[in-house]
Amino acid sequence: MANPYAGEVAIWLDGVRHVAKLTLGALAELETSLEAGSLIEMVERFEQGRFSSRDVLALVVAGLRGGGWQGAASDLRTVEIGGGPIEAARAAAELLARAFALPGEG
Repeated sequence: MANPYAGEVAIWLDGVRHVAKLTLGALAELETSLEAGSLIEMVERFEQGRFSSRDVLALVVAGLRGGGWQGAASDLRTVEIGGGPIEAARAAAELLARAFALPGEG
């Protein structure tokens, strides 16, 4: 089970469970790949429901890499994400929320 107090989110790729987490390094990688001015802008996009599939993919990849996965965005083109695109978007939003929450918050 992923530890929400450590900012972890479980993501299933082709039936294999992976732990995703937005570490500082993953956040830096995410900033590089975003077409947003800042991570705060990305958070606002998710809060307002204005995110794109590219945003979801960038967050999922950054989170997986923060959890130790060695893949790249291109590796997810043919991978089945458990729960499909809706679960991927939920996991991406949860990664953002957990990365910026204080211990014990939501």
